Amino acid sequence: MQTSADSATGPTPNVAKNLDTVLHNAIEAEQIVGLVALASVNGTLVYEKALGLSDRKSGKAMTIDTVFRYSSVTKPFTSVAALALVERGVIALDDPVTKFLPDFRPKLPSGEAPAITIRQLMTHTSGLSYGFFERADGAYHKTGVSDGMDAPGLSIEENLQRIAAAPLLFPPGAAWNYSMATDVLGEVMTRASGKPLPKLIAEFVSGPLGMSDTSFSPPDRSRLATPYADAQPRPEAMGSQHSVPFGEGALSFVPDRNFDPASYPSGGAGMFGTAHDFLKLLEALRSGGEPLLSPASVALLATNATGEFQTLLPGWGFSLGWSILLDPSLTQTPQTKGTWLWGGVYGNSWFVDPAKGISVVVLTNTSIAGMIGIFPNAVRDAVYAGLNGG
Repeated sequence: MQTSADSATGPTPNVAKNLDTVLHNAIEAEQIVGLVALASVNGTLVYEKALGLSDRKSGKAMTIDTVFRYSSVTKPFTSVAALALVERGVIALDDPVTKFLPDFRPKLPSGEAPAITIRQLMTHTSGLSYGFFERADGAYHKTGVSDGMDAPGLSIEENLQRIAAAPLLFPPGAAWNYSMATDVLGEVMTRASGKPLPKLIAEFVSGPLGMSDTSFSPPDRSRLATPYADAQPRPEAMGSQHSVPFGEGALSFVPDRNFDPASYPSGGAGMFGTAHDFLKLLEALRSGGEPLLSPASVALLATNATGEFQTLLPGWGFSLGWSILLDPSLTQTPQTKGTWLWGGVYGNSWFVDPAKGISVVVLTNTSIAGMIGIFPNAVRDAVYAGLNGG
């Protein structure tokens, strides 16, 4: 990737000016504790900024190389590694999950145990769910399912048993529901290849892209940002365990989960990394896939795979890795049809607009304000206003 020597005088000065305003305002208003923001246009880095605090108690400043808890920013790594295995004939998208996990047979309320395919895991059409969507008396809470961000020491074998003990929400392939499917996918990949998920991601994603700071266990814990959660009058530091309200349920965090070596590597939420490392992944895919995937595999990540199913927001579909913008008129967004977007509940957001060559990554240490709502929307609007001369 080319780099603009000075974002303020680079090829898109209005983008830098607008982002400076939005990001400084969020820090000054104590909406966000600290962040790293990157924006690339047609392969040129036009914005790079670290603002705020990595740790408020010590006054430690955020830096460009700060390491964050990726949470669902992990999912693209798992999806890319899965497609690399597909290309090598290790798995096939329409393979039943039971080919590799013979005991994983969640049932419908009727008692029927329908087949779930790898494709349905990757598109979140499997009928599985997440515990944080549910009230305290929900099925996943009753069976003790971990969403991959808590329950240190829990094995994937035990979590799969708990997931399978809860009823499917719908027959696989009948609807869309964001879910634990990527954690299940990670174990499918492990069983099929005979290699642990961290090794697969290192082999097929982080290694080829030269990512030195992205893994399931950060190599330099001193650079790891302290996590904070939305609170009044300002975000509060997460303790050893922390709960954040989310819809009808709550997100359950144990920030040091991965430092227990017995914790399974969550393919949906378990990685750590930097903003620059994640931008490397997005740019490799935006520019065609080399050295990770073929253009045909990238197309599976870049196009809607869920038909007319309702996803999280109107106007958006889902590929084999993330949301795909289908109808900008329904979204009140300046993004172009075909834009890719997702984030992570520890406070991260990103999007790629392939038609305009834009890639934006904003990692924060503030859940959930950094992921969804006023802040990421303001970042998005600042980028497009700047590109349009505003």
